[in-house]
Order: sequence, then C-alpha cells, then structure tokens
Amino acid sequence: MKVLIVGGVAGGATAAARLRRLDENAEIIMFERTGYVSYANCGLPYYIGGVIPEKRSLTLQTPESFKKRFNIDVRIKSEVTDIDTENKTVTVCDLSSGNVYTERYDKLLLAPGAKASLPPIEGVDSPRAFTLRTVEDTFAIYDYLADTQAKKAVVIGGGFIGIETAENLMHRGLSVTLLTHGNQVMPPFDYDMACQLHAYMRSRGIDLRLNRHTTALSEYDSGIKVHTDEDGEINADLVIIATGVTPDSALAVKAGLKTGIKGSILVDSRMRTSAKDVYAVGDAVQVVNFVSGTDALIPLAGPANKQARIAADNIAGGNSEYKGSQGSSVIKIFGLTAATTGLNEKSAKAVGIGYEKTVTFSASHATYYPGATDMTVKLILSKTDGKVLGAQIIGFDGTDKRIDVIATAIRAGMTVYDLTELDLAYAPPYSSAKDPVNMAGYVATNVLGGKVKQFHWNEVGELCKRGDVIMLDVRTPREFAQGHFPNAVNIPVDVLRGRINELDADKPIYVNCYSGLRSYIACRMLSAHGFDCYNFSGGFGFYSYIAYDKKFDETCRGDCGLPIVN
Repeated sequence: MKVLIVGGVAGGATAAARLRRLDENAEIIMFERTGYVSYANCGLPYYIGGVIPEKRSLTLQTPESFKKRFNIDVRIKSEVTDIDTENKTVTVCDLSSGNVYTERYDKLLLAPGAKASLPPIEGVDSPRAFTLRTVEDTFAIYDYLADTQAKKAVVIGGGFIGIETAENLMHRGLSVTLLTHGNQVMPPFDYDMACQLHAYMRSRGIDLRLNRHTTALSEYDSGIKVHTDEDGEINADLVIIATGVTPDSALAVKAGLKTGIKGSILVDSRMRTSAKDVYAVGDAVQVVNFVSGTDALIPLAGPANKQARIAADNIAGGNSEYKGSQGSSVIKIFGLTAATTGLNEKSAKAVGIGYEKTVTFSASHATYYPGATDMTVKLILSKTDGKVLGAQIIGFDGTDKRIDVIATAIRAGMTVYDLTELDLAYAPPYSSAKDPVNMAGYVATNVLGGKVKQFHWNEVGELCKRGDVIMLDVRTPREFAQGHFPNAVNIPVDVLRGRINELDADKPIYVNCYSGLRSYIACRMLSAHGFDCYNFSGGFGFYSYIAYDKKFDETCRGDCGLPIVN
C-alpha cells in the first residue's frame, strides 16, 4: 500500500507515525511545502519572546529523523498542486528546483492546516507587517526585531496568537498596543469573563483597545502607521496581524472535494472525504461540536492529533471514529491562566439550548496554606436536566487542572449533580476539601433545586432604577464604602438576623456580597423568614471587572456605564 500525506505538523506528522506503527510494509511519502515538517506550532510566540531560547527546540522531527525512526520519505519544500482522484495521482512541485512530477497513491491524506486570515485593507503586504503561522514567520519576526531594534508594536487581533505574541513582544522590551474589532478578546469566552482578562492585560502594560476598526496600514520613513476609524493613526515599528485563520483548502476545492463552513473540507466520522480513498484531518476540516451536535470549525492541536490517529487507523484497515470536538483550550497571559471547554453562553443561544449559568469564586488551594489565589469559574448547564454543557475558568495555579476535570465530565455526559460527587485529590498545597469543581456543582444544584434564585450583572442597571425592590449589600461597612450599587442598603450578613425587621417583606430583595457566598447565606436566611430573595451571581467583585471595562468602551460614548457609587 502506498500512502501519500499532504502536510506535516500536527495532523500529517502524527498520522504518518501512527500509520507506520500499524503497517511496517506501507510506502509512506509526506509532502510539506515549508522547510519544517514537524514543529511546535503553539510554541512559536515564545521563541520570539525568548522564553524558548533555541531554534532547534521548535523542531520536533526532521526529514532525517522520520526516515531513520519510521522509514518515512519526507519531502520538504514540496507543494502538491493538483489531485486527480479518478486516476489516484498527485502533482508535486519541488519548490527548490522547480521540478514538477506526479506520484501515484492507494490512499491519500490531506493535512493542509489553516492559513492566516488577512483583513481586506491596504498595506497588509508591507514588509513591516507580519503574520505568525509558520516557523519561517517566526524567524522573520525575530530577525526583524533584532535588526531594527524595534521599540513599539501594534498587534491586530485578540485571539490566542494575538495575545501570546503581545505578551512575548513585551518580554522583548517593546511597548505593545493590541487592537481588536469586537468588544472583547478571546471569543471562546463570554464577555463578562473576558472583562477580567482585559483588566489584567491592562495592568501588565498592554495598551488594549476594543471595538477598533483597522482601515489601512501605511509606511513612513522609520516605521508603519496603523489607521483606525476611532484613533486616527497609531505609529509603530512593526505590526503583527493575528485576525484569525481560515481552512487552507484550495487544493481540496480544486480537486472537487465537497466543502463546508468557510470552505473547510467535509469528512465523515472516519475522516473520509467525498472522494474514494482520500482522507483529511486537522484545521482544514469541518467537525461536529461534541456538545451541541452542530457543524463547527475548531482549529486546535489536540483535535488535529486525534483525527490524525483515527485516519491512520482507518487507512490501515481499522474502524475508528471521531466523535467531535468540544474546544477545550487554555492560554497563559503573563501569570494568569484562562481556560475553556464546551459551550459558552453565545454558542448555547446560537443553537437554541435552554441553559442556566453560575459564577463562583474559589481559592486554588486551602486558604490557610500560603499562596492561595482566587479563580473565577463560570459553568454553563442544561436548565432541564443539569447536564454540564461548558465552563470557563480564569485564575492562576490549578486553573488548567479544573478545566480538564470539567472537560472530562462533559465527555462523560455528567451533570452538575455528578460534579458534587467527584472524589478529587486534596492536600492543602493543591486544593481544598471542597474543590472548586465541587463548589461549582454545589452552587449549580442549589440553583436547579430552587434553593436560591439568581440575578446577573446585566440586570443591575434596571434594578437600581426600580423603587419596588430592595438592593441589599451584606458586605462589611468598609467594603461597602469602597463601592456599591445606588440606593443599596448595607446590612452585614453577620448582623442580618437581628436587623431583618428593617427590611420590607413586601418587596423582593436582591442581595450581593463580594463573591456570592455571603449573599447566598443571607438569601437562605431571608427565605426562611418568608422574603422573596435573589442572590447576585458572581458577586460585586465579578461585576466590578465589567463595570471597569465599560470605561474603555468607545461605543458607549459615556452613556452605558454600569451603576456603582464610589
């Protein structure tokens, strides 16, 4: 059997190695149009910042190592330009020599990945404007920084690559302005959670500007100008364009393969395309969202590796199936960690799923052990049966551990009731006896079970205008003085029992504290005395990030800030 693989990196290289382990006699040829066949794509920004100091650390395998260990013929700087699915041949151009030739196949695997998506504006082809997708891109940026002694950079785009590159440029000593078209960075997160990222990034010195529309790039004597509708011209020494990726499916389209979202390659659960004996994996293929069951593009390394293994199994005569992606991902932003899995509110609404949400603050480990830090956990769950649909977590130590627990729970079809029963490892340096995942489950089951009713940050503005409700703040007088809702009544939770008669039992009471814990206790207390009580999800601390973010929202024009009395 002769197998041709188009593209290396995560999908192609993984499939090639797996296929060899399954079939020692297969002839395997892999074509890669760049000069690097297997490299740490996700590590590229960290080489620019000097966190990864050596070029060779980025290279996982070479053509020579593939040949020696796996007996695979790897041809770099070789671009497949045509596929003849009827005669089962491909046309290859050797980019070094210009020589064009054909190769026959029994099985063909496409792993072309995705390409940087450039905004349709003048100036994106400037030599001072860069994308970051390949090893060659990385070295070009690194060399430019070294040669020009650049001091100021503009990053356009607030996704994974944009933020990681911004951080690493700051590690290099540059000042960085980050522009993003929407009202938040990191689209996998909901806006309210992203506000915490915004505040942290600004605290670390990134000039973060939301709702910015870049209209053009233009060069001047010593640098490059970024033109925006909102800020006019921003001067810089270089620009990094990180406005997302699109499936690199031109070859598949040319060959007549069926395509889906944004031209992605359509495959079935066994990674087979619409053409006989042609498979496809990685960022170029359309997948099924594991949680919602809808079609999706989820260009991440983990799914690409899994798809590659499944495709190799099936090429070798097996019967493996890919059951979908849930988008589990994590990003380091200086010292902060932000992670997500499954559906967020936006995606749940888009597919019409009835959901509930909870926001909890938990310590990363036992608070009496030094070094504990808070993490914010937002849980998305089915309103009907409590099934876990998604989660977003922002914190420091232990954030990645907790998102992986919830990702596993989603994969297993577990509910929030199951989260309360998870028997998770505990020692004071690592967790609490009630782990943050358990705590998220406890709060969610309380909401589903009717033990507490919630209200959310986007309801506060209207509630503060009403005269038929009581806004009750159960924090200490000192906390209250530092900021509170307009017309709020301050009765600390520890003295509430003795002062219940100060509250009007005919009015609904909306209770807040800093994190939602003391206000929950207050709500249980008030409910036992016959009050109609609502607990503030996430607490005043969570709300403060969102209120602070509105100060930077240029679309508000000063009239959509959230109410706080300082």
